[in-house]
Amino acid sequence: MTTNVTLVPAYAAPAANAPLERTTVPRRPVGEHDVLIEIKYAGICHSDIHQARDGWGEGIYPMVPGHEIAGVVAEVGPGVTRYTVGDRVGVGCFVDSCRECANCLEGLEQYCTGGSTGTYNALDKNGEPTYGGYSTHVVVDENYTLRIPEGIALDEAAPLLCAGITLYSPLAHWNAGPGKKVAIVGLGGLGHMGVKIAHALGAEVTVLSQSLRKREDGLKLGADHYHATSDPKTFTELAGSFDLIISTVSAPIDFAAYLGLLRTGGALVNVGAPEEPISLNLFPLMMGRKTLAGSAIGGIAETQEMLDFCAEHGLGAEIELIRADQINEAYERVLASDVRYRFVIDTSTI
Repeated sequence: MTTNVTLVPAYAAPAANAPLERTTVPRRPVGEHDVLIEIKYAGICHSDIHQARDGWGEGIYPMVPGHEIAGVVAEVGPGVTRYTVGDRVGVGCFVDSCRECANCLEGLEQYCTGGSTGTYNALDKNGEPTYGGYSTHVVVDENYTLRIPEGIALDEAAPLLCAGITLYSPLAHWNAGPGKKVAIVGLGGLGHMGVKIAHALGAEVTVLSQSLRKREDGLKLGADHYHATSDPKTFTELAGSFDLIISTVSAPIDFAAYLGLLRTGGALVNVGAPEEPISLNLFPLMMGRKTLAGSAIGGIAETQEMLDFCAEHGLGAEIELIRADQINEAYERVLASDVRYRFVIDTSTI
């Protein structure tokens, strides 16, 4: 593949709620500071489904989802200094930002006040649509490309580019570690990485799930305790227990009930993204000086920190590897919570 090749095979949603189908999409020529990545694996995130089906607003079609990308550098631009051909690399949820605002200068590109450029379903600085990882190749600026350490298999590394950093960032920011009690709400693609990372950080970890169906898995992943939220006794017996609760679910939850599980000064952080607005009774928030917060992925430096941490501790995602022609089936299984715990596409099958 050379710089004058612009069309690559991909799987795209041609319209809102339409099944994904095989097609080709353009990739820009490799520029001065670009790397051409031969994508090996692409994770399927629940947000891919939200966007492909217009759940978060009007999408850009055809849409090639995928922001959990793991692959190998196939070509570098003449000004690239960070990577060479053959390096193992990844791409997460964004591929550019303004690079000038206070957040970007602080390494918080995910909160770029000018708006970071999404890996897909976005327009780049030239007004061209971006296409994600359900494809064979992608061209990305070296400054928005991550190095995947040798200690993580590429297929297990792909989901770390979204699921991993989405949990690592709030766990690090709210100082999860020895002496801290952390609860993870939901044991899915995000939640299972939250359990692994919180355990590796040294926190006492509890899973709060609708049922005890995945209890054995949760304990194997590193949870110290596992409770069913469908049991009303859970909310009375665990009242005032946690320093930090992270909700990973995409459906609205009873925030007042979960706030009741926090210690004084504790924080409930939402990383799931429900499509509908929620209502909130403020009294449980006020009584105990508690915090209800949100968190979204991480900046480039923090994402690299997360990858290095996961490699050091032998952490990868629990995955089910699929062919590209199974993407539509996988979407339905994600919605049915029928995956343990992340689908990853073998992009050689595109």
